[in-house]
Amino acid sequence: MAAMPDLEHDAPPSASSPSPPAQIRRSLHLAFGGGAVADVLLWRRRNAAVFVVAVATTVWFLFDWSGYNFLSFMANAVLLLVAILFFWAKSALLLNRPLPPLPNLEVSDEMVNKGAERVQVWLNRILDIGHDIAIGRDRKVLLQAIMTLWIVSYVGSLFNFITLVYIGVLLAITIPAVYDKYQDHVDQKLEVAQNVVLKQYGNMLSRVQEQSTKRKKTQ
Repeated sequence: MAAMPDLEHDAPPSASSPSPPAQIRRSLHLAFGGGAVADVLLWRRRNAAVFVVAVATTVWFLFDWSGYNFLSFMANAVLLLVAILFFWAKSALLLNRPLPPLPNLEVSDEMVNKGAERVQVWLNRILDIGHDIAIGRDRKVLLQAIMTLWIVSYVGSLFNFITLVYIGVLLAITIPAVYDKYQDHVDQKLEVAQNVVLKQYGNMLSRVQEQSTKRKKTQ
């Protein structure tokens, strides 16, 4: 009598078998608030993004290459605007023309509350990071803070303030869009680099601990 085949091992997997979970992509658009700012940073509004780059480049060229002072430029611009509005209003009264279409220049309570809430959120994040470093002893957060501060310090020593702001605007308008397009590849590379850095950091801590224990034994 022929042996019956083992159905549990020889049967092909059914089509209804669950597939391995796919990696969930993070939505940068929602992370940036999902509004007009997110559209500009991710180049979903190309005209607005190009306009931001053009304005930033113009301002950088004006203040860095021409040597124009920012305070004097703002004072002259406000002076010119006030003079234009003054003579416009005077001529409108003499010629029976409409006055300059100026809106009510006031800050609403809603705008103040929204600004205060956003500042509160960012301050709480900074305090949480400091708490994780000082009390939680999170090596990952410590390395991120050290690398970020070192990069900011090094870049700040190479450029002046206007050039640094200009570089920040260019990075803010390009890096989110590139990351949103190649998020999977970037996450893989960053994970590998993070594991290497954490391994080297762990080796360094173990060496320091071994040296400290040896010194205690010799004492």
